[in-house]
Amino acid sequence: MTHSHTEFRARLGQPGTMLGTFLKIPSTQPAEILGGLGYDFAVIDEEHAPLNPETTDAILLACRAHAMAGLVRVRQPGDILRVLDCGADGVLVPHVASAHVAREIVSLARYSHARGLSPTTRAGDFGATGVAEHMAAQDARSAVIAMIEDAEAIEAIGSIVATEGLDAIFVGRADLAASMGAAALDGGIERAVDAILKTARDAGVPALILVSGPAEADLMRAKGATGFLTMSDQGFLRAQAARIRDSFLS
Repeated sequence: MTHSHTEFRARLGQPGTMLGTFLKIPSTQPAEILGGLGYDFAVIDEEHAPLNPETTDAILLACRAHAMAGLVRVRQPGDILRVLDCGADGVLVPHVASAHVAREIVSLARYSHARGLSPTTRAGDFGATGVAEHMAAQDARSAVIAMIEDAEAIEAIGSIVATEGLDAIFVGRADLAASMGAAALDGGIERAVDAILKTARDAGVPALILVSGPAEADLMRAKGATGFLTMSDQGFLRAQAARIRDSFLS
């Protein structure tokens, strides 16, 4: 699965499966381990983990050092500029429930729209890259992924995936089910996810989703998903620690 980290956005729309995970532990070492194992990408989880900007910056550098694409799940659209300047290969933006918000996040991520310019960041090789070259390279490289996790987004999904410059969606089933309330019961969440994935596939927009393993990935791929995340660094640690503990107690 080893590819250059800069290829992530280009690979989103190509055949083949990309596998990633979430990074929640405030350390560079999980990224180094996962990159060494050949994971395609990791999503640094600023939304749900105790990560400050300095830690995110260091983890992004670790991802780059191991040729693994480093993305960031930001807390809010206002964080997009900061993480892209740190060298993130893309962003996952929570709660994109309308085409208006989708257009906003694309604009914030693209120099051709409204992204603020500083070519002296890691993304610009600290000034070694010319301004015009840096701007073009960043617009070509930075992936913008909308997280679909609100009931309102179900009705708006057609207009969301039609947003020019949006690279992919991520279907957040847990938040989506919580937002749907009682409507998520009796197969409601499954029908909603199926409809979202079908709409994305029909529009030619890549769709990422969190899965428990290969069997569920195959099921979601048949429905239109094109890339997968599984567990997190915390989840890997807990699962393996529990397995080893149980092996000693059995």
